[in-house]
Amino acid sequence: MKVIFQLALRNLKEHKAKSIIVSLFIIFGVAIVILGNSFLESINRGLEKDFRANYTGDITVSANMPDGMKADIFMATSGTFDGTLPQTPALLDIDQVEKILDESGLISGRTRMISTRGIMMKGEEIDLAALMSDDSVNIADIPVFMMFAGEEDSYFTLFGGQHIVEGSAIDYSSSENQLLIDTRIRSSFENFFKKSLNVGDSVLVMGANTDGVIREAKVVGFYTPANEYSAMFQTIYCNPSFARAFADLTYGSILDSENARNFDEKIWDVDESELFGEGDDFFDDMISDETDSFVSGGDIDFNNILGDITLRDELNRTDNGSWHFVQAKFKNGVKADNAIKELNAKFKELGIDANAMGWETAAASYTKTVAGINVFFNILVVVLAIVVFIIIMNTMTISIIERTSEIGTMRALGAEKSFVRTLFFTEASSITIVSAFIGIVLGLVIMGIFNSLNLSVGDNMIAKVILGGGQLHFSPTPAIILISFFGVAIGSLLSNIYPVSSALRITPLKALSKGGE
Repeated sequence: MKVIFQLALRNLKEHKAKSIIVSLFIIFGVAIVILGNSFLESINRGLEKDFRANYTGDITVSANMPDGMKADIFMATSGTFDGTLPQTPALLDIDQVEKILDESGLISGRTRMISTRGIMMKGEEIDLAALMSDDSVNIADIPVFMMFAGEEDSYFTLFGGQHIVEGSAIDYSSSENQLLIDTRIRSSFENFFKKSLNVGDSVLVMGANTDGVIREAKVVGFYTPANEYSAMFQTIYCNPSFARAFADLTYGSILDSENARNFDEKIWDVDESELFGEGDDFFDDMISDETDSFVSGGDIDFNNILGDITLRDELNRTDNGSWHFVQAKFKNGVKADNAIKELNAKFKELGIDANAMGWETAAASYTKTVAGINVFFNILVVVLAIVVFIIIMNTMTISIIERTSEIGTMRALGAEKSFVRTLFFTEASSITIVSAFIGIVLGLVIMGIFNSLNLSVGDNMIAKVILGGGQLHFSPTPAIILISFFGVAIGSLLSNIYPVSSALRITPLKALSKGGE
């Protein structure tokens, strides 16, 4: 084996140009793969750390969604589009869900949460239809935001860390609607509407996925996120009763199917005479015999036309016990995937209308973007690897052709095919191992220099969403380095199969005829 290794090194030196070409392709290929995967790892780590700590926890439990619909903590989506945005349903079995979570012994803390979207206005209402038809207005600049409302005693204990830079936190004991606003929303609001926004201001909030719901609230404070590089969509925190109006969490909307059916039957069982009176009396009373014209409004009690509307008002009232989600954090050492499977099995066994999901599913509006980037990059890596290995194979094939006489001489001197095969694979292995090691070192050096610069994308929200945060950083791991090394090593050896098989077909006679030419 020592003789083969010495011959391999000698041959690599003699064919220096081709050795350098193959080596450079391997070096830069390994460096690019490590850099790319380390950057994606940094995105995934940053996103996971941020969302688990501040927005989703380790587990989020919601109601089961109807067929064709999905929901995360940001929105509900459906497979069809009819011009309206679907609402996330209330978690009706919330007390049973919390009991199961507590009895599992898996969690360290939990809370309840409501999520919805809105747009904020100040002063006179804004005609959004006219605004969006204005060609000078960029829809992406409209300050639409998420509204999160958590349980008073537990939400900010589980998801604390917001830095209040002006004003104060929400006072849950107050009867007024209060807003704690992300400073990024303040900036976008002031830039878009050309109005100032300050603590103490009264603003109007219009729901982004509700029909005409507008409520007034008071700005009590401004904050910056716990993670300054957060990719999280700009968020307003508010008291639960305020959020329920926009989330359609009214008594009427959360009636179970049986109650809804009973209510529907009661409506259809009402006799027309109860609504409109006997025969034509209702309209006769409204028309004057002398003039055949409608009498003045003052002569009719319009408040009694619809009868008793107490039930309607009651159904439109927000339900103070309704919530979208239960969120929790697991104790240290608990494996999230296994725990979530166990909890879902328990919910199904007991017939509870609930679904537990991990942080990635609960933040799917963000994670699917990063997952798409991962897939795209991996496709590029595969294409790059194929190109590099084809070039290596062609280079080695040319080298074999040029060394026909050398190979024939070895065969004439009694060298077996196994000897020739081992020789060429030793050459390939030597150059691959050395080049891959250099590529790893080069990649780590580049990452070290880049990380020391502490670069970020600033306040560009689109870039933050795509990159999983504002910080540009590389996070190499032993797994990334090992996979890159062995991937290149295996690929390089595979790319030498054809050239080596060509070398084994060279006979002494063929070598002599080649030399004669």
